[in-house]
Amino acid sequence: MKELSNGKWFARGLKAGIPIGLGYLAVAFTLGISARGAGLTAFQATLTSFLINASAGEFVGFTLMSAGAGYLEVAVMEAVANARYLLMSFSLSQKLRPETGILHRLIIGWYVTDEVFGVSISAPGYLNPFYTYGAIALACPGWALGTCLGVVMGNILPAAVVRALSVGLYGMFIAIFVPPSKKSRTVCLLVVVSMALSYAFARIPTFAGISEGIRTIILTVLLSSAAAVLAPVREVSGE
Repeated sequence: MKELSNGKWFARGLKAGIPIGLGYLAVAFTLGISARGAGLTAFQATLTSFLINASAGEFVGFTLMSAGAGYLEVAVMEAVANARYLLMSFSLSQKLRPETGILHRLIIGWYVTDEVFGVSISAPGYLNPFYTYGAIALACPGWALGTCLGVVMGNILPAAVVRALSVGLYGMFIAIFVPPSKKSRTVCLLVVVSMALSYAFARIPTFAGISEGIRTIILTVLLSSAAAVLAPVREVSGE
């Protein structure tokens, strides 16, 4: 099978990034409103979203800024809110070819978001960095622009409309995990079990008090470990 060029992989990544960018544009409206409440200008909020790329982390940061929290408190809360990205980075590092350079790894690591991770980890064979770059090329501007618009005109739109726009991200998540689930019974079973356990963890009092990010890490480690033992992947094809 002929290897695709970097340009073709980038084009595929752009296609995968269209729903991500549109979803980010909508969701970031509410983030922009939160940023304005914290006293940030449109430029400051836009630059923050461009450099950080973390919805939960930014919401936490803006909320703490509004409350006048100290640097240490902000640093600790940001570490907790974004801890799940460590697991995503570990997973993507195994998806890349061993000879992939450090610069490519750093760029991909800079923009590990839930959605970009989802499309990148689903790419066939080894991950070509340019596929992820294509997704980032639309996702990053969408997130930053949405934040800017939220600061400038977020309160003009009715709250119900802003919330409705964010539904697009859930549809995109469904589009990511449904095709692999149809091809693999193991993946399908893991999706069903993860949904059930995630709901249970959110309802059980013992776990409900744990932050969403920590719950995600716990479930990810448990389910991925179980899958590795019960249905190991012996070798990743480079085709």
